[in-house]
Amino acid sequence: MAVRARSWRPPPPPLLLLLLWVTGQAAPVAGLGLGSDTELQIERRFVPDECPRTVHSGDFVRYHYVGTFPDGQKFDSSYDRDSTFNVFVGKGQLIAGMDQALVGMCVNERRFVKIPPKLAYGSEGVSGVIPPNSVLHFDVLLMDIWNSEDQVQVHTYFKPPSCSRTIQVSDFVRYHYNGTFLDGTLFDSSHNRMKTYDTYVGIGWLIPGMDKGLLGMCVGEKRIITIPPFLAYGEDGDGKDIPGQASLVFDVALLDLHNPKDGISIENKVVPENCERRSQSGDFLRYHYNGTLLDGTFFDSSYSRNRTFDTYIGQGYVIAGMDEGLLGVCIGEKRRIVVPPHLAYGEEGRGNIPGSAVLVFDIHVIDFHNPSDSISITSHYKPPDCSVLSKKGDYLKYHYNASLLDGTLLDSTWNLGKTYNIVLGSGQVVLGMDMGLREMCVGEKRTVIIPPHLGYGEAGVDGEVPGSAVLVFDIELLELVAGLPEGYMFVWNGEVSANLFEEIDKDGDGEVLLEEGTHSDAPSSFNRIP
Repeated sequence: MAVRARSWRPPPPPLLLLLLWVTGQAAPVAGLGLGSDTELQIERRFVPDECPRTVHSGDFVRYHYVGTFPDGQKFDSSYDRDSTFNVFVGKGQLIAGMDQALVGMCVNERRFVKIPPKLAYGSEGVSGVIPPNSVLHFDVLLMDIWNSEDQVQVHTYFKPPSCSRTIQVSDFVRYHYNGTFLDGTLFDSSHNRMKTYDTYVGIGWLIPGMDKGLLGMCVGEKRIITIPPFLAYGEDGDGKDIPGQASLVFDVALLDLHNPKDGISIENKVVPENCERRSQSGDFLRYHYNGTLLDGTFFDSSYSRNRTFDTYIGQGYVIAGMDEGLLGVCIGEKRRIVVPPHLAYGEEGRGNIPGSAVLVFDIHVIDFHNPSDSISITSHYKPPDCSVLSKKGDYLKYHYNASLLDGTLLDSTWNLGKTYNIVLGSGQVVLGMDMGLREMCVGEKRTVIIPPHLGYGEAGVDGEVPGSAVLVFDIELLELVAGLPEGYMFVWNGEVSANLFEEIDKDGDGEVLLEEGTHSDAPSSFNRIP
């Protein structure tokens, strides 16, 4: 409910006993023990199991009653007026018998009270209502009790093990609640509306008791806040669901908490020992994430789609909080990024993300690169004689392991037991691999890291290489056959046989190798010229 603040007015001065007589709003008396009709008699017909507080002189009470004569004839009832009887106890606002009979009662307790004339309306009675010397019977049910010295009462019945932050003045919170009166009657519930109550704390948007009762709560905490009426809706109630002078009980579960001045929060979970480079604005990242609300409610996950989230950072392609939170990460790093709503989806929310929600992202960085990146080459071994280096046009045989930056193996010629053979510079491999095989000598081992724009691009290879993936090749060059000098080419001078390819492909492996074109038994009309 919209728990708005109301001004509190002091209770009215005690009503004159004569006025109570005239209006017929006398109420039951609380006493103990049984006696003759000349004594106050009290029968406790129902006593609740829990009774944290009982009526004392000076308390303000709200109760229902039915007043009858000994023969059962009814002379008055609060139920007929659909309103409790509200009054201070022990201040002369009630007939003496009722002032005594209410003392010691618990909320929800029911008492049957017999009041003799001397403690009721005596020998005069009330004209037209109570005959002289009448014994009065009252069936009383206590609904509410409070004292003008009461303060807000807070009882925490669940507190999470971890509580890094609590509600302070000016924080914005999202919480669920059930609102009841002291007797347990429900008057409102955010759960029934299936929507949290969202508000600022401590700036007058709430009734004073709620403003105070929420302070110090942790996200995930559950507490019961009991508020006396002068810190709630006072004498008038809310004009709808809450009667005047009603104490309120709120069972609150805090789901979310932030301050408009908050920035993002970063908690590093796993940081690799080797971190040669950290992400910067303009980089393109591939990462996995789980997205939850502050209370742990799941809203999204890249893992469930079995695909990384791929994006540029620092350029507005993601929410502002993530743009900032993804800066400075290492490949392989895991971190938690907590994003306040003004750096996420704001007051409106989005999809299954509610408005004004703080978001928690647990991310794992798979790889990143910059569009300006070239390949990276690290040579691990070079033989002593490394004078002949590979160049465009050379025929190469090599082994490789291909993997992603996170170590995921994609392919391996070693596993296949067969080398990979290409003519360098002929477009048989991706551009980054062609570059990475240049100036390499036989026996050399190197690692070549290829950014996606020099690899398989945004599309990747369906079922084999993810889109926008950085690739790692561990290479060993096994054989090098020098190609033609720059400007040379093969020219066929004679008639072309219909089976020319098969004639040149002597070993029948489906490839025409450089040495096959220069064998002594090759067709005489196949010449190499400058």
